[in-house]
Amino acid sequence: MSKTDAPTAPSPLDHDRLLIIDFGSQVTQLIARRLRELHVFCEIHPFNTVDDAFLTDFDPKAVILSGGPASVFSEGAPRPPAKVFELDVPILGICYGQQVMMEMLGGKVERGHNTAEFGRAFVTPEDEKLDLLQGWFTTDKEQVWMSHGDHVSKIAPGFKVFGTSPNAPFAITADTTRNFYAVQFHPEVHHTPNGAKLYENFVRLAGFKGDWTMSAYREEAIAAIRAQVGDEKVICGLSGGVDSSVAAVLIHEAIGDQLTCVFVDHGLLRKGEAEEVVTMFRDHYNMPLIHADEQELFLGALDGQDDPETKRKIIGKLFIDVFQKHAKEVGDAKFLAQGTLYPDVIESVSFSGGPSVTIKSHHNVGGLPEKMGLKLVEPLRELFKDEVRALGVELGLPKSFIGRHPFPGPGLAIRCPGEITRPKLEILREADAVYIDQIRKHGLYDEIWQAFVAILPVRTVGVMGDGRTYDFACALRAVTSVDGMTADYYPFTHEFLGETATRIINEVPGINRVTYDITSKPPGTIEWE
Repeated sequence: MSKTDAPTAPSPLDHDRLLIIDFGSQVTQLIARRLRELHVFCEIHPFNTVDDAFLTDFDPKAVILSGGPASVFSEGAPRPPAKVFELDVPILGICYGQQVMMEMLGGKVERGHNTAEFGRAFVTPEDEKLDLLQGWFTTDKEQVWMSHGDHVSKIAPGFKVFGTSPNAPFAITADTTRNFYAVQFHPEVHHTPNGAKLYENFVRLAGFKGDWTMSAYREEAIAAIRAQVGDEKVICGLSGGVDSSVAAVLIHEAIGDQLTCVFVDHGLLRKGEAEEVVTMFRDHYNMPLIHADEQELFLGALDGQDDPETKRKIIGKLFIDVFQKHAKEVGDAKFLAQGTLYPDVIESVSFSGGPSVTIKSHHNVGGLPEKMGLKLVEPLRELFKDEVRALGVELGLPKSFIGRHPFPGPGLAIRCPGEITRPKLEILREADAVYIDQIRKHGLYDEIWQAFVAILPVRTVGVMGDGRTYDFACALRAVTSVDGMTADYYPFTHEFLGETATRIINEVPGINRVTYDITSKPPGTIEWE
């Protein structure tokens, strides 16, 4: 994300800002999460977008240099601009960030001959105390997570050593005169149990007030939306999911009936979902809403298609066409509102400057702003998923709605591998409804980040009663996560799984076998296809 792509509304200019310069680490977003949890506003920017002019414009109160896969010895190795060390602000270098800091400031880095570390390690303290480490070393060592091949062999002038590990003699270093700090490990990950305390100490040393709250954000966002939109009309693509719903309620609070929502019902929603969305927004919030019932159009176009990417593209194109058709009913709209989140912004930027890998080809309403000549209003662009939920609470959305599990834009098409048919969709809806009902009855819904049923493109032989069946198999999926960046399967008991499978087979005609998917999710897509 370059500075020219900065959000149009709201702007965080009233907050002290921390800059995270990204060198390609897979866990850079976790740094931002740890800082947001401390109510500190921060932004992640790839190293190749940060130059002297950017630093002057951004005016950070502190800087963090992330980890990354590169070696400082590589040709064209990523580096921050030298000016970053002349800003007179605290700097924290992490892993590769430590190495590039040492190399640029006069230290020395060596290739990882017998000193590479990957995984759990233990750091022991030196005698001299360091404010950055308050709350650390209450015992004789701290567990950390290492991931490095190269290592610092000589620290830069002005730095001292404050912690070592068996393979990292300079695991924690600092130049306290300049407020420069550098660690070889990753404090942001779960496997560095006391890492959050290190970040808390760093932002305290940098003088952050911790004023990044959803209450403050709500007021700033409303003011920014009003300033951006004026008296013009806005249309919003409402999916019924948490992101678009919170965006719609926030914008409606700012400009009232200048906002019209378009809810496209593509026939791929969960059981009773369309009625729930219409009732909530049209009746409860008294919000102008166009309910575009286009089920026959979408399902007709998907008939006979079994390739997942083809299905996504069909849905995405039709969504644009349908949205455009119904949006014309509003007349003279100048703005399009979207529920774009900060992870969407980050993932749309290629760290290397080249084309990004396509993970999801249907996201929001891509292509509509240019096609319709609309300007974007994206009031959630600065937020992570859990922050959106917190903002929803601040706006008074029902807890049951805010806590809903995420649902993909292409809907049940994602959870119906192979050809999509109306009978298969009905079977899937009923099975999913039973599964979610079971999760709620057992008090597990809020412990799980996302749960759903997928109907598999296979049929199996079974015996039910005295009869032989030849019906579909379905898979249950349930994962835990905080922000959707990574996820792990939920450990249901055998009793729960047995009870749920029995209910689905007994109550849902068309299914005679149930399986449970226990795969985990690295960064990427959590969806089935």
